[in-house]
Amino acid sequence: MNTALVTAIGSFSADIVIKNLKKNGIRVIGCDIYPAEWIADASHVDAFYQVPYATEGDVYAGEILEICRQEKVKTLLVLTDVEADVLNGFREEFQQSGVTLCLPSEETLSICRDKRKLFHFLTSEGVGTPIPTLDLKEADPETLAYPVVVKPYNGRSSQGLSYIHSKNEMKVFLEQEGLEDFILQPFYKGSIITVDVVRKAGTGETAVVCRKELLRTPNGAGTSVKVFSDSCLEEMCKNIASCLGINGCVNFEFIEGENGTHHMLECNPRFSGGVEFSCMAGYDFVTNHLRCFTDEALDVRGAVREMYIVRKYEEYITKIEEEKGRDQ
Repeated sequence: MNTALVTAIGSFSADIVIKNLKKNGIRVIGCDIYPAEWIADASHVDAFYQVPYATEGDVYAGEILEICRQEKVKTLLVLTDVEADVLNGFREEFQQSGVTLCLPSEETLSICRDKRKLFHFLTSEGVGTPIPTLDLKEADPETLAYPVVVKPYNGRSSQGLSYIHSKNEMKVFLEQEGLEDFILQPFYKGSIITVDVVRKAGTGETAVVCRKELLRTPNGAGTSVKVFSDSCLEEMCKNIASCLGINGCVNFEFIEGENGTHHMLECNPRFSGGVEFSCMAGYDFVTNHLRCFTDEALDVRGAVREMYIVRKYEEYITKIEEEKGRDQ
């Protein structure tokens, strides 16, 4: 039986990843930075490991490699950006251990994880209508059209994002330290459109599912969405994926402007937090992600239906402490 290791199983995408791996008869190992009793899906995997923070770099990667050796893991699925950043540097070690690291190529990751590179790349290729992006240090507070958005060039989940509404606000903001890695983008009013994309690099086969995020958490995770079809947007996403050399499942985010233009914000080179919405709408991104790293053909004819889907939170008892003697 094939064994897969899934990282960060406390994240939004973990539930459908685990369920669909199991549907494929795959033994699933899960890990997270928190203990098992804090993680609902820890009880849904065949074995669970608590691991260090990915920001610990070599220590984290070494722990993941050791789990792979102990559990005879053949497939590694990475669910967060920071883990992808770290494990990207250990491709040779995983290959030598017989583990397939299910991530886009190193070159693709370097573009997708840097919003500055992504803007310049898409602009040079003439695809995607990318949102204008420049280094914050290049900004002239006197000439900007406010409001503007500032955030880290490699940020995730809206971490470090700020809206600046005036020249004076910008001057105050620029007095802070640690802004070397920040970028600036114009603020466009509109709807957030999230597109799950899976592409098999060897054949160019690509599947796309679009959704409008109606309600979101402060960290940018959709909780109420509408899955819809848009042939122009879908074709744009296929072209972007081709230009980027995408292999596997990724997620594109757009702002749909008031004039209907889709301005590309970013490419997240892993499952989106809302990938289960797309799976529920009729396309199995998990299984097809795996197919991108095998000889199996991609399913490009999923029967996707337009629909509204909402997410709710559910409570789980993960551990009951033993009662202490009342006489003590």
